[in-house]
Amino acid sequence: MAELTLDVARKILDAALAKAVEKKLKPLVITVLDVRGCVKASAAQDGTSLMRGEIAHGKAYGALAMGMGSRALFQRAQEQAYFVSAANTLAQGRLVPVPGGVLIQDGGVLLGAVGVSGDTSDNDEICAIAGIEAAGLKANPG
Repeated sequence: MAELTLDVARKILDAALAKAVEKKLKPLVITVLDVRGCVKASAAQDGTSLMRGEIAHGKAYGALAMGMGSRALFQRAQEQAYFVSAANTLAQGRLVPVPGGVLIQDGGVLLGAVGVSGDTSDNDEICAIAGIEAAGLKANPG
């Protein structure tokens, strides 16, 4: 697979939502970005709070922009706060360096990223990974 198709993005989205329902999580927003950072699919469950869409997008965008899952970006922010702050300034505040942004890979090829927001960051990440793996792809959270 050379690119992330809309069909695959929908599979990722549906499987991530199914995992959220299975785990009885708080309402989530899930956003799937292609390797260019363009939205391929996004959905908000009923009852999500106002900023969840922007946060989900920021988790995925940050993973793509920095070339690492947002869990790794979170760890880097703790170790190199000035660097991540500067990178976020350059990105016009679009990076959200907390778990829940996961890179999508097919073998060694980067296809895009998934961002999830609404429950704990760990649960958000679990749903992103479940969606990616259900589509037969490799999830890279960090």
